[in-house]
Amino acid sequence: MNALAGNLDDIGTLYYYNRQPAMAKKQYEGALLIYSREKNKAGMAATLGKIGHLYEKQQSYDSAFLFQRQALAQYLQLDDRQGMAKIYENIGSIHEDLARYDSAGYYFQQALQLNRAIADDTASIEVLNNLGDVLRKTGRYREGLYQTQQALVLARKVNEPYQVSGAYRDMAKAYHLLGSHDSAYYYLELSRSHLLDIYSKESSRQVALLQTMYELEKKNREIDGFTNTRRVTRITTLAVIIVVVLLIVLGTVIISRQRLKIRHAEILARQDKQQFESQKEKMQTELEHRKMELSAHTLHIIQKNQLLEQLQQRLDELVKDDRRDQKKQLRQLQQQINHSFHHDHYWEEFSNMFEQVHHAFYNNLKKYCDKLTPADLRLVALLKMNLPSGDIATLLSVSQDSLRVMRYRLRKKLNIDENLTAFIQSL
Repeated sequence: MNALAGNLDDIGTLYYYNRQPAMAKKQYEGALLIYSREKNKAGMAATLGKIGHLYEKQQSYDSAFLFQRQALAQYLQLDDRQGMAKIYENIGSIHEDLARYDSAGYYFQQALQLNRAIADDTASIEVLNNLGDVLRKTGRYREGLYQTQQALVLARKVNEPYQVSGAYRDMAKAYHLLGSHDSAYYYLELSRSHLLDIYSKESSRQVALLQTMYELEKKNREIDGFTNTRRVTRITTLAVIIVVVLLIVLGTVIISRQRLKIRHAEILARQDKQQFESQKEKMQTELEHRKMELSAHTLHIIQKNQLLEQLQQRLDELVKDDRRDQKKQLRQLQQQINHSFHHDHYWEEFSNMFEQVHHAFYNNLKKYCDKLTPADLRLVALLKMNLPSGDIATLLSVSQDSLRVMRYRLRKKLNIDENLTAFIQSL
């Protein structure tokens, strides 16, 4: 985990140099969290210092002081003088930004003493340059020049060309402020000359490095060219084989699924057909049963009415007889028979059975005329059953002549010219 935190710190530094402070802060905070969990005080101190320096560059000086002091507390616990020296230098830099030059000078001196105690000449160079800047800003140009000269001696000692060039540049500033413009120009030229030498050497090294890398890359490409050709051929062949196999497998799976779907559809179709046939057969059986019931009921009514007609005829004969003592009773009997002729009970049962057998018949009939009387509906139902005229007359208790009149009136109501029975059968 400490290695991960170190990587986050390095990534944060890269973001900082690329001027992405928000991303840098995010990486630093991730590193600090890991160091805190691992109780790594050295890692915490270094990261706190970096966060404080980041806030300084954003001119958030209160936050910068807070994190630098937290870092210093960790280094003091560890007795890490190198770390303490760096934090003192950072705190001095914050005071310098705030134009608190006395405080800045104090912290730079603290940092310089610690660096000299541990013989860290490279770190001392930067602190001496900072002290020289503070002294020049406060008008103590000679003292500032002295600090810069010390930085130049150490830079030459440790062979730091960039620091040598920087020292010459700072000396040129000091002589310019002292009014020694010739000396200022001289040291400025020295700074520029050293800087050009640095760029020239760096350029040469980079060109040589690039040339070497180019040659190596060229050779690698030549080697890779031979190996890649064989590799590409093998990969291509293998890829073709894999694709063919996958296509075969895919085709097999698709065909199997299609066959399964077809088989399943056939099974469902057979089941639906069987269910349909079963329901159809059941309905036909039930319809036939209803027709038989309707026919039997109709036959019963016909037989009853025929019997009643015979009784009525017989009674008519008895009424015409001169025996007056029987007339009253016979007339009562005749009235009961006539009443039975017009009783609607059987017709209600007949109508219910008829509608069950011919359930859509009356609805179709109403499209032609919706003002038919109950007597019209009875006649229509009997015509639909295709009964002989004699049976229909008997069921309706009317004569054949009356039946013809009823048929004529019904045809007029329905407004049809064709044969009435044929029309009724077509509905």
